[in-house]
Amino acid sequence: MALLMSVGGLLESEVIEDPLYKDEGLCVLGIFGKTAMQPGSPKEFLINTLADKHIYHLFGLDETDNQNSGSLIQAYYSQENRVLYLVLTSVCDNRQLLRACESLSTSIGHSEAHEFWKGADKQHCLALLYLFSLCHVLLLVHPTCCFDVTYDRLFRAVDALRQKALPLLRAAIKDSNISKEWKVNCRPCPPRLLFVFQMNGTLRSCGGNGSDPSGGNADKPKKHSPRRRLQHALEDQIYRIFRKSRVLTNQSSNCLFTVPANQAFVYVVPGPEEDPVAAVLGQLRSNCALRENDTNTSVSGPRRYQQMRHSARHPSFNVESSSLSGGQLVDCSLKEFLWQHVELVLTKKGFDDSVGRNPQPSHFELPTYSKWAQVAYRLHQVMIANTDEESAELSVKVQSQLKVLEGFLDADAKFSENRCQKALPLAHSTYQSNLPHNYTTTVHKNQLTQALRVYSQHARGVAFQRYALQLHEDCYKFWSNGHQLCEERSLTDQHCVHKFHLLPQPGEKPEMDRNPPILNHNSRGRSTSSCNCGRKQAPREDPFVIQAANYDFYQMLEEKCCGKLERIDFPVFQPSTPEPAPACEEAPRSPEVAAPVPSSGSEPGSGPSEGEKLKESIPASHPVSHTPGESTSLSLALSLGQSTDSLGPYGDGGGGEGHEKRPSLVDRQASTVEYLPGMLHSGCPKGLLPKFSSWSLVKLGPAKAYNPHTGLEQLGFLPGSSFLLPWDVVIRSRSEEEVGLIEPLDGGPSSWPAPNKALVGKRGSAGGLGRGRRRDDVARAFVGFEYEDSRGRRFLSSGPDKVVKVLGPGGAKEPATRALNTDMPLYIPSPAQGRGLKPHYAQLARLYIVVPDANLEITLNPQVQPGPPPCSVFHPEQTELVLPPDGLWVLRFPYSYVTDRGPCYPPKDNQPLANYKVLRGILRANTTSPLPPQ
Repeated sequence: MALLMSVGGLLESEVIEDPLYKDEGLCVLGIFGKTAMQPGSPKEFLINTLADKHIYHLFGLDETDNQNSGSLIQAYYSQENRVLYLVLTSVCDNRQLLRACESLSTSIGHSEAHEFWKGADKQHCLALLYLFSLCHVLLLVHPTCCFDVTYDRLFRAVDALRQKALPLLRAAIKDSNISKEWKVNCRPCPPRLLFVFQMNGTLRSCGGNGSDPSGGNADKPKKHSPRRRLQHALEDQIYRIFRKSRVLTNQSSNCLFTVPANQAFVYVVPGPEEDPVAAVLGQLRSNCALRENDTNTSVSGPRRYQQMRHSARHPSFNVESSSLSGGQLVDCSLKEFLWQHVELVLTKKGFDDSVGRNPQPSHFELPTYSKWAQVAYRLHQVMIANTDEESAELSVKVQSQLKVLEGFLDADAKFSENRCQKALPLAHSTYQSNLPHNYTTTVHKNQLTQALRVYSQHARGVAFQRYALQLHEDCYKFWSNGHQLCEERSLTDQHCVHKFHLLPQPGEKPEMDRNPPILNHNSRGRSTSSCNCGRKQAPREDPFVIQAANYDFYQMLEEKCCGKLERIDFPVFQPSTPEPAPACEEAPRSPEVAAPVPSSGSEPGSGPSEGEKLKESIPASHPVSHTPGESTSLSLALSLGQSTDSLGPYGDGGGGEGHEKRPSLVDRQASTVEYLPGMLHSGCPKGLLPKFSSWSLVKLGPAKAYNPHTGLEQLGFLPGSSFLLPWDVVIRSRSEEEVGLIEPLDGGPSSWPAPNKALVGKRGSAGGLGRGRRRDDVARAFVGFEYEDSRGRRFLSSGPDKVVKVLGPGGAKEPATRALNTDMPLYIPSPAQGRGLKPHYAQLARLYIVVPDANLEITLNPQVQPGPPPCSVFHPEQTELVLPPDGLWVLRFPYSYVTDRGPCYPPKDNQPLANYKVLRGILRANTTSPLPPQ
């Protein structure tokens, strides 16, 4: 066979052997190694030299010969010499390395590229194991004259892989027609490894006469040339390295390969001469001298290769001139160096490379080509090709054994893992430093950031990301294993002090011993608050739910204080089903339902509610009316569980001054199936009511219950700050036209003017409307905005930045006009600050209104904005509420404000208080006239 082909193609093809050599043994020679950065590969040109044929092209293989970027084994069978050459080409060669780099994507990451090269190294080791399992002699070619110590690690890796894969290889060749020793050891003999180095420019500078370049005795010639002395030094160095690492042992049968004890196993190929003309002339003289010797010398021997060993031509880079003076030994050629080892194989003498006191002979077998091809094909299917279904299972198992190579070949990953493993305890120590026993997610993330910073300072390599993820997991496990603080925040923005726990179900008792424990939230924050009417104070826990903040605490105090007071109840959800459901956050609006008129204080873009869907399911016998007048009032009253009389001036459906707006709560019947899970605000859908009201409106007594000279006689008020502000409201007399509108047409006595009372607006009246005003034209009401801090200290405010302070008798002199015409703050600094640096805020808690017994109508419409925009505006469940006359009314504001997105926390130290306010227009006064008698 004179063609070069892959080993797979050789094994699958039918080789027609010469009948003269068909029954003779076959020597298998494997060649592997590295190549230098030059057009031609010396590893491939060796076959041209040894076979005396141009097997390889001058510039290597064609680009179309092999497009694979991995390892490739090519074969050339020389039947005349009975030698089969196997050449391994891998990523250690320039051509394959270039193709592997081209196959990598430009966007591939560092870890992915490392995995690619690690996979290529593993396949290279598997191909080497294939050569070590089939060859008698192996030739390691290196492009320099220095031994690469990485081969020590490579051979130990291949040896470890062989020990792991040996049972699988035995199973693959158990049916082959070979000897028992071959089946047990999975190789014809322990292969002998030879080394071929390429001369570089270091030794070419020395003279050819063999003189000592170090300046010694130049007259005395050396016995060996510098190249031969280099070969001997390399042999000693290689043998010591392999013996030290136990790649070579005394018993050759236990080693991956052997080296001869009494023969040369290192050859240094001389480099090309600097003068090309002299090199050509020297080659011409050597060829002529060899041919003259061939004609005069008779060579005996039955084999043709014995005749060719003296008649072979050598290229310029393989031959050193033999015309050396001074009696030096003539250096042999590469073919002579190699053929002394091949002769031992072909003559069936074998290799006796065991050393020591009791050397054990190793097995040796010289197979024919047919036997060798049978074994080589089965091993090729298991280790490289994996195209045979019968050996597919064994091939998968062999591939799984490649993980044993990671400890030998992946030095970068091993170094990276060692560095990352050393950095991991430092990062753990950084994470756990200065940590409380229980801490929140924010503290966990901050500590983790510091730990990752320390880790990144020490960790390097491809394992960086994997150990960084492990650091994440370790820190999270440490935090969640008994160190996790409850993440729930109270409505005053304080954390729960308990570790991670579960909330008790209704009727369930707290259990501390369970894991996780069952506990109620507790921030250890306590404050003092007053009841709905303000007459009784009690301590309270920091609330975590809106019902405990705005309803449960005041209900508890109502049983002890203000339970019997007259009140106006705000409408709440009245269920019609046993299990009502909370409304969804977003509900699609039905296209058939017209959008209701937005209420006062609500945003025009507020979303619809689930209750609008119910209108479609209501039967025709229960229509929902949207027409103004009595039907709206009746529907509203029925939905709230009230009579039409409780609607006040809206129940009659009549219009008048100050009555041009209808109630802004709902424009249709409220849902009795779905309730609002929270508080009512401008962003809530229409037609939904909460299960409880966060507001309270109670009557302390008649108007005379308030004494302007003594103020409010309640607990907790600072001295001189319990006086309500006077609010003088001018009662407007009706004009003559307004009187005519309501006079009856039957001419009764009510149509006549009262005795001794002049008609207003008539000519001749005393001074007209302005001058004829009497003392009873002005009605005096009283208004007070009460603020209360967490310590129960209370005071009234007369403006956004002023606290009521009355020192002498007579009550407050400043009118309430300023407070009513501006946006009152929801939080103001408390006048009684503590000793700490942190400011202490007081929150608007109540609004006191003294409505006189006069023809006066005071409308209550509170709207609270508890945060910077865009923040929803909160209002009671019933707006535009008309207060009955002759009463001291107390409107209690919510303690906390919560939307569907979460609570509106109190302001921090650096937040402006102007964004937290009660909108102006909370009170509006209109004069009324008594209805004419019927």
